[in-house]
Amino acid sequence: MSTGNEIERDSEVQIFSAQLTPHRSLNRSGFLAVMLFLSVVSFVTGIVFLMKGAWPVFGFFGLDILVIWWAFKANFRSARAREEITVTTTELRVRRVSHRGQVAEWSFNPLWVRLDMEVDEDFGIEHLYLISRGHQIQIARFLGPDEKASFYKGLIEALNAAKRGPTFNPVT
Repeated sequence: MSTGNEIERDSEVQIFSAQLTPHRSLNRSGFLAVMLFLSVVSFVTGIVFLMKGAWPVFGFFGLDILVIWWAFKANFRSARAREEITVTTTELRVRRVSHRGQVAEWSFNPLWVRLDMEVDEDFGIEHLYLISRGHQIQIARFLGPDEKASFYKGLIEALNAAKRGPTFNPVT
């Protein structure tokens, strides 16, 4: 059941909406292809050591595959995280979902929010922050420096549009 405020919020026009996710190095089929290739190379190398009489080494070649598999699984698990940022004329909403499914939400008045950044002279934008009335949260953590610059520009334009308010188109 929804209240009047939720209906108003749902009917409000979004000025800006972004869903940010971590970069994934491979999809499932790429993961399987890499693991198959590494397994074959490891097995063949193990056979070579076995034929030369270094049979104790053969068992260690399975451990490297196990470690690589674990690293990819950790990468896939962390890729479930996401950050959703929405700007309307009355609200800037940040919704962060961790890789474990934990949700944190922040809501700001776009008239009072300020976007700040830390810039490294060699690497570009390192961190983006939303600051409003003493609260500061870091956003766009998944993005690289160039992507952060583009995101910064788009979010600044959206905040400026929100500060101008809704546009009124009179019917003539």
